[in-house]
This record gives sequence, C-alpha cells and structure tokens, in this order.
Amino acid sequence: MELRQLEHFVAVAGELSFSRAAHRAHVVQSALSTSVGKLEKELGVELFDRSRQKIKLTPAGELFREQASQVLHTARVAKDSVSDFRGQLTGTVDLGALITSGALDVPQVLGQFHRDYPFVQIRLRQSQTGSSAYLSEIADGSLDLALVSAPDRFPERVQMRLLRQEPMVFVCRADHPLAARNRVAITELTGEDLIGFPPQFGLRRIVDDAFAAAGVTAHTPHEVALEYSIAADLVRHGIGTIFMPASEAARCPDLRALAVRPAVVWKIYLASAAQAKLGPATAKLAEMLLTLAAD
Repeated sequence: MELRQLEHFVAVAGELSFSRAAHRAHVVQSALSTSVGKLEKELGVELFDRSRQKIKLTPAGELFREQASQVLHTARVAKDSVSDFRGQLTGTVDLGALITSGALDVPQVLGQFHRDYPFVQIRLRQSQTGSSAYLSEIADGSLDLALVSAPDRFPERVQMRLLRQEPMVFVCRADHPLAARNRVAITELTGEDLIGFPPQFGLRRIVDDAFAAAGVTAHTPHEVALEYSIAADLVRHGIGTIFMPASEAARCPDLRALAVRPAVVWKIYLASAAQAKLGPATAKLAEMLLTLAAD
C-alpha cells in the first residue's frame, strides 16, 4: 500500500466521481481507476459501490476513508516538521475557497504568502455544493484550511475562528419601486423575484432563514452559483433582485443598495484542525489570514 494510492482513494471519496478526482489529483482517469482498483484488491474489499450511475462509498470505504485521511495528514505534518532544519518553510497547504470573501482580500494574502514562502505549494479548491461541505474534509484531514460561509454546523473536531462579518443588503435597479428608500423591511420583499445561490450555500441559507424568522417565505426563482459581478448584470438587465454582502454591493455603484431590517448578517469563518495538529506551513497561512481579518 502506497501513500499515492491513499491520496487517489481520498480524492475519489471526496468527489464521488473518478473524473473530478482525477482532475483534483492531476492524473489521468485511467491511472487513478487502476490505482484505486489495486488498493481494493490488496485490501480484499470494495471501497466504492459502482452499481449505480453515481458511485458511493461502501461501509468499508467509509471506515477506511477516515483512517486513510489521518495517515495522509500525519505523513504531511511529519514531512513539513523538518522544514526548520532546511532553513526554509516547505510543504503543501490545501485551502477550501469561497466564491466571494467580501471585504477580505484573500488573494492579497495568498500572494504575500507565496512571496514569503516560495517553497510552499498552496492548492485551492472550490466546492460546488457550498462551503459547509469543507467541514467533513477538515475533520478527516483531507483539507488543511477552509473559508466557510455561514456554517450550518460546528463539528467538535474542527476549529472555527470568525474572520469577518458584515450586513447583507437588498440590491435593485435605480428604477425599482423601492430604489428611493434607504432601508426596507424583509416582509416587504416577499413579492421579489430573487436571484440567489442554490439552497445548500451559506449565503442563500441565511437569507432564507431571515425570511422564515419574519414569518414569510423568500421567492427565489433564479438559483445560480455565480460571482456577484455576474449576478449584478442579471439585476441590471431586469432579471430580478438580489441580496449581497455590503462590500460586494459597494462595487456596483449604478445599482441601489438598501439596508434590511431586521439585519441579515453574513459571517465567514476559518476552519482548521486544532492548532496543535497544524503543520508549520498551514499554521503560518492561518496566522496571516487571521491577521488580515484583525486589520
């Protein structure tokens, strides 16, 4: 059994797709399938149920995933721990990213980190099902750090540190009936055709929860996982209206941004393993992100 085989297995387990896992592991799909197949043959069990259109982990695969992730995490920490003896910080940091980080200039931090520590490789991942999906990967060690938007849970094995919070605002065109207002009650927005992220995304969930808390239901016929710059174009062309973080709305001066009452607050957390379990490179990047948030 080789570490590379474990990496291939964990990639497939995380993506539940051999094609996406091959892209993530930077190998051709045939090589990845062969690697996982040899691992199953060596273990004498099937790790994946391939009988359906979408593969899933078998009970044995679920158990093996947790152990394999721990082995890979331990191996990486062990490798990174000797960086002090080489005089250079080295290693790899897998970071789960968000579609937007609001006022947090994460690219600036990543650029500065790369300049300061050129021998550390940062691998960015973008979840297609919302950032809460990162939490299980942090817990099992297959992801080092993640930016999590409005998490739906706080797992015991995951350290969650608040990086940023800011209000969400209602954004519409200048000719919208509400455009002359400075603020709007959320109960006044039940008739709006909202543009929103899919339901599993944190930014969508906090809006839906705010409507529910007010005893009404949001009408969101347009569900798209788009950058806000693209979503703003939909608003400009009259497709609908949208809730945005205030920092994103500030980038669209031609649109009207109205404060919402009761306030809808968006929070971004930095998720990681416990501080004592972080490798040197991961700990340094986490420190830089926390410093950015404090500043």
